[in-house]
Amino acid sequence: MKNWHYALLVFLGGCCYGILSTFVKLAYSVGFSPSEVTGSQYFLGTILIWSAVLFTKKKKLNLKQILKIMMCGIPFGLTGIFYYHSLKTLNASLAIIFLFQFVWIGALFDWIFNKKKPGKQKLVSIIILLIGSFLAANIFVQKNYTFSLEGTIFGILAALSYTTFIFFSSSVEKDTPPVLKSALLSTSALVVIFLLFPPSFLFHFHILRGLIPYGLILGIFGVVFPPILFSIGMPKVEPSLGTILPASELPVATIMSSIVLSEYVNPSQWFGVILILIGIIVGNVVYERKAVEA
Repeated sequence: MKNWHYALLVFLGGCCYGILSTFVKLAYSVGFSPSEVTGSQYFLGTILIWSAVLFTKKKKLNLKQILKIMMCGIPFGLTGIFYYHSLKTLNASLAIIFLFQFVWIGALFDWIFNKKKPGKQKLVSIIILLIGSFLAANIFVQKNYTFSLEGTIFGILAALSYTTFIFFSSSVEKDTPPVLKSALLSTSALVVIFLLFPPSFLFHFHILRGLIPYGLILGIFGVVFPPILFSIGMPKVEPSLGTILPASELPVATIMSSIVLSEYVNPSQWFGVILILIGIIVGNVVYERKAVEA
């Protein structure tokens, strides 16, 4: 598989996350709580991914290998929890902006842990992405923002945990089959979610029945596909690029809200979407150029 194919897989993983916000809003609109939506997403997603394991190549792992993979699943689950808490005291657009800071935190992680200082073109890519994110999130047009220190802290923690998951899950047990690795990551995330949000909905059939359609969609696009795509693509791309490519999440979220929810997207938001895509392309061009030179 060519280098750009792996980059495309990571890009698609980010696109999957962009689908989630639309269906979360739909679930909230019919009365389900954040804990019910989050719990059903990870519960049904984990069942689906383990079902897929039954039909894939098997590999025996020892306890140490299993624990290493599952440790990387902890930030996978924490990201949703931190993001939920940030939404309690911040406007959605502000919470998204804080989460989106993973694009430069990833470059910082690469500099700290891999001693790879970001070059000028990588910095240009990050700047374009951040400007695009502010425009796409409509941050300059909306008024009456709700701001709090608590929400800001949780928003930053969400960005840190998301970066941690993307960055370290790509480097742990690279030879593990992607589906099995994703199943272990999802299981660990599920444990974290259930410890903090006890799954009472599992014991109320009428609630569970109503949650299943939303939980299945959220589970497929939030628990099943992203870890598999990241597990295949991330080890083959640079870590800093690996945290730029998932920026595709915000453009997809904007497009989905326009198509499915019929929300008005103003011209500056569409321009922000275009800027984000340009920023991703700029970052990928740098990576492809290094690959060719190597």
